[in-house]
Amino acid sequence: MTSKLKGVAIGAGYFSKFQYEAWTRIPEVEITALCNSNLERAKGIMEPYGVKNHYTDYKEMILKEQPDFVDIITPPETHFEMCKFAADHGVHIICQKPLAPTIEESQKIVNYVSKKNVRFVVHENFRFQPWHREIKNILDHDKIGELFSLNFRSRMGDGWGEDAYLARQPYFRDYKRLLIYETGVHFIDTFRYHAGEVKSVYAILKRLNSVIKGEDSGLMLLNFENNAHAIWDANRYNENNFKKSRYTFGEYLIDGSKGSIRLYSDGNITIQYLGEKEKKHEYVHNDIGFAGDCCYIFQRDFVDKLISGDEFETSGENYLKTLQAQDAVYKSAEINRPIFLYN
Repeated sequence: MTSKLKGVAIGAGYFSKFQYEAWTRIPEVEITALCNSNLERAKGIMEPYGVKNHYTDYKEMILKEQPDFVDIITPPETHFEMCKFAADHGVHIICQKPLAPTIEESQKIVNYVSKKNVRFVVHENFRFQPWHREIKNILDHDKIGELFSLNFRSRMGDGWGEDAYLARQPYFRDYKRLLIYETGVHFIDTFRYHAGEVKSVYAILKRLNSVIKGEDSGLMLLNFENNAHAIWDANRYNENNFKKSRYTFGEYLIDGSKGSIRLYSDGNITIQYLGEKEKKHEYVHNDIGFAGDCCYIFQRDFVDKLISGDEFETSGENYLKTLQAQDAVYKSAEINRPIFLYN
């Protein structure tokens, strides 16, 4: 039996527990150490998920542990230096999104690591949610014909009131760009996964809660090279009427020449062919981990492709296309005009 892949991780914040927990279910991997400046917070990860070693300096951790890969779960402004150090030492990299504060720095990261003999992937897990994997499978089998439109409505309800975001992710209050930068980017990437490359964008962005700095409401329209279009109608202020607003993050309607696909807030998918009644589409999804266990599904895919050598879906080069569309959304909202992308 071959030895396990050795991983280390940087970060022990709110979201990281989903990733650490997922690693415990991937038998080919052992996370041997984590780096975090706060020992008590680190213990809150190490003890339940079996991570043996703690460091306060990620460079020391990488040099001493000599891992096969590093899972970077830190704020975006830290990513370039961390990715650079890991790449310089031949360590494969998973980097949390947002990849960097700006499109220029994101490009800088991708350019740098591409010159090194390491694998690099952005931890973009929404396209790995089981319903989006299944919708992709339905589309690939031409169940609804030529793709016309994709329409996703999100109401997350975690951003109203004086204490907005404080309980879970207080740094959101200070983001000058919030809704698209933190959440909308997931949907740009998922729309690309389902419909192909973006040709142009138009967006209207607003701030509904005055206690935060960035936008928390938006209407985003993407046009694709295949002439389909996608609409993301979202805000973090108003509430979803489903008991778990962060399961699917909303409702999804996809129209094609033969009929429609619907995703409901409970994860159910239906297909309605033209002239027929809506019918439930059977597939497996489980309410464990985060949003249908998408961290595990992403990390399982990472390990499989690291071993096989196959290309990552959210490789640096691929993910830059998502970030170019994200950047265009902000430009469009600023000038109130469509922005055309030329890939």
